[in-house]
Amino acid sequence: MKKLALHWKILIGMLVGLVLGILATNFGFESFIKNWIKPFGDIFLNLLKLIAVPLIIGSLIKGVTDLKDISRLSSMGLKTFGIYLVTTAIAVSVGLLAVNLSKPGHLIKEENRESLRASYEQEARARISDAEKQREYSPLQPLVDMVPDNVFAATSSNSRMLQVIFFVIFFGIGLILIPEDKSRPVIAFFEGINTVVMKMVDLIMLAAPFGVMALLANLIVASPSKDIFVALLGYMLTVVAGLVFMIFIFYPLVVKFFTGKSPFFFLKNFAPAQLVAFSTSSSAATLPVTMERVNEHLGVHEDVSSFVLPIGATINMDGTALYQAVAAVFIAQAYGMDLSVGAQLGIILTATLASIGTAAVPGAGVLMLIIVMSQAGIPEAGVALILAVDRPLDMLRTVANVTSDATCAMIVAKSEGKLGDPIAENWNDIYKQQGR
Repeated sequence: MKKLALHWKILIGMLVGLVLGILATNFGFESFIKNWIKPFGDIFLNLLKLIAVPLIIGSLIKGVTDLKDISRLSSMGLKTFGIYLVTTAIAVSVGLLAVNLSKPGHLIKEENRESLRASYEQEARARISDAEKQREYSPLQPLVDMVPDNVFAATSSNSRMLQVIFFVIFFGIGLILIPEDKSRPVIAFFEGINTVVMKMVDLIMLAAPFGVMALLANLIVASPSKDIFVALLGYMLTVVAGLVFMIFIFYPLVVKFFTGKSPFFFLKNFAPAQLVAFSTSSSAATLPVTMERVNEHLGVHEDVSSFVLPIGATINMDGTALYQAVAAVFIAQAYGMDLSVGAQLGIILTATLASIGTAAVPGAGVLMLIIVMSQAGIPEAGVALILAVDRPLDMLRTVANVTSDATCAMIVAKSEGKLGDPIAENWNDIYKQQGR
């Protein structure tokens, strides 16, 4: 009997989670879900976060040192950043096109607007306060924040991934510049770490169907009222339409055009990472799964994936950028504002740049949205209108983020001659070979 593919197992887990959440909501056993089901989702999420930093350190050092040449490193870096910026700008443009065509903000009635503002006023105020602190900083503050003053402090928090990446690339360059007899033991050590962590990913993925089931069951239980969802349905459908276009049409066609790999091959082999991204709403937490799928199932050599993907999980937020564009114009429409072409071009620029500074954790996009709104002259208090449905949309935009990362990795790998046939590994392959 043919073994069920991982993405089907995860889909079944998601379906069971949705059913459990709906049953709990209708029959009044929400506390059972929160107390006895949700913890298993938290454990799964924590396991993914647990290995994120070791994975970045091991894989990125391996990726940098395998290049053996600083000029190749700079060449690959330029390609990576260039592709990320272009895809992000395209995502923002798609979002603006969708929201201008559908005009969902005109569907929000005055009473619904006031109800949403009242319900989420406190949370909105807190987000606005955080955004105000961001605006007080120098324009070059992101560069300052990128350089850690204590690498051990940086590795202690998944929210400081960019600092970890800076140090690791710096460390890798140092290894390239010293004699090979000195660097070889250090490189071998980190290669060993990378191999062990990737095997840990295989083990964690055995629990993925149960983890996503628990996460989705709790999401349904914690969701706001149906009335609010109905009021925001137009906005939600616009964001979803834009993200679905990017995930299932744009990225697969880009992969086909630049690598020759079929869209079906891309989507089929990358599906487990997309499903985990959907469940966790975190690019950083999904990074271990993204790397495993890209390496073993899409055929990207580790030299490329270990450099491109950690950077992408930190700065490449296409889904977030698209959402920011739609949300900003939606709120403007709800307030009866007509944004000029210049204002919308400003949104493209601001959202593209803001997405780079958006942390790869759930909900961080709202903070950057406020900055985008401020630049366009849209009332910041309007962010309360979309907070009710931010979490479910966050799930789908995370899928877009990781799919964009995988697309970039395949393009860069093809340009470097590092795209081959997939070689999948099971969690116990080596174990069986050794006769244990």
